[in-house]
Amino acid sequence: MQPLSRRVLSLQQRPASMVGVCRSCRRRLATTASSAAPPKPPASGLAELSSRRVLAVAGADATKFLQGIVTQNVATVGGHGRNQQTTTPASPRTEGFYAGFLNATGRVMHDTFIYPFRSGAGGLAALESGDGFLVEADAAQATRLEKYIKRYKLRAKVSVRSLAPDEVSVWQAWDDAAAAADGAALSLPSSTATMTLRDPRAPAMGYRVLQLGGGAPGVDAERADEDAYTIRRYLQGVPEGQDELLREHALPLESNMEHMRGIDFHKGCYVGQELTIRTKHRGVVRKRVLPCVLYDVDRPAPATLAYDPEGLASLSAAAVPGETGIGRFEKRGRSAGKWLKGVGNVGLALCRLEIMTDVVLPGEQAAATYNPEDEFVLEWGGQEDVKSSVKIKAFVPDWLRAGMEEGLKK
Repeated sequence: MQPLSRRVLSLQQRPASMVGVCRSCRRRLATTASSAAPPKPPASGLAELSSRRVLAVAGADATKFLQGIVTQNVATVGGHGRNQQTTTPASPRTEGFYAGFLNATGRVMHDTFIYPFRSGAGGLAALESGDGFLVEADAAQATRLEKYIKRYKLRAKVSVRSLAPDEVSVWQAWDDAAAAADGAALSLPSSTATMTLRDPRAPAMGYRVLQLGGGAPGVDAERADEDAYTIRRYLQGVPEGQDELLREHALPLESNMEHMRGIDFHKGCYVGQELTIRTKHRGVVRKRVLPCVLYDVDRPAPATLAYDPEGLASLSAAAVPGETGIGRFEKRGRSAGKWLKGVGNVGLALCRLEIMTDVVLPGEQAAATYNPEDEFVLEWGGQEDVKSSVKIKAFVPDWLRAGMEEGLKK
């Protein structure tokens, strides 16, 4: 009998991404995986996001209170370019924005959209206690966010309440053709029962819509499920929720929040500001959340980032455990990053730029570590009969590359 180390090595070198599975079963798994994967998103769509919930933060001190605990400027509207905000708060913002809540060590606690409102807007009873903000967050973390906000409340004149989905629902609308037509936009509803926000995180993300009360917003677009939105988000390289911005572990700059217009580097103090500012001005961000394509180990690497459910025959990206380490295929070396989450054949991973991409970090030569011929692999499973592996390729979105290059010039 072969030594254990040789038997494990031979299993790892098999071309199939799942070992210990007979050929006929593998074919059945391939058919099941491709058929279970969601279809490609429509070019124009409207999806309800059940993964998101809304909290109402209202009261006389709501603006001042949130100003001290979120990464964006709550009290004034910034410039039109990325991160070009004014420095002197004047009045509460009138339009929604993207922002994060951090802990004292600068780690992401919650990624949110924040929408200003006037008391009694849309007849919603929860808003009648005064002007304030609707804070949209990961539904699975909404209770924790409510407790987090109340912990800093102290004697501030602020009320905090989680709203049920039948009170406020969250939607995403997009139209790829309109987005490409020189700034043409979707026709969005204009009423007291609807709040809209152009999603600032990436150019083609579309619009966030809050619908107060029941029903769907009046957007002329094909109804889609949340998977369609998720696939588009992965292709844009936009993380969302604490499965992708790992709670109390993810750093806002590694999560691209500064390039998604989620951080104002000119505002006053907020929880977690010290490490964030120090990393921005003195550190080097070596890892970034990037969109990735998964493909079978016996197939060539894809040339482009595209959603293709049949491109990963043996399983779905959703089956890869979160935080699985990324290694070089058939090579040894330091970890190249870790997997976060995916669907079909696409997903997001936290990647080391100097290993997995051609991005040149300040003061370093990418050629010393990056090799365009290298391939990367995810491997998981404790026993050899269930050990699985799949290859992974990272891509740097144009909007993120442009943001990083702009940051190096400043």
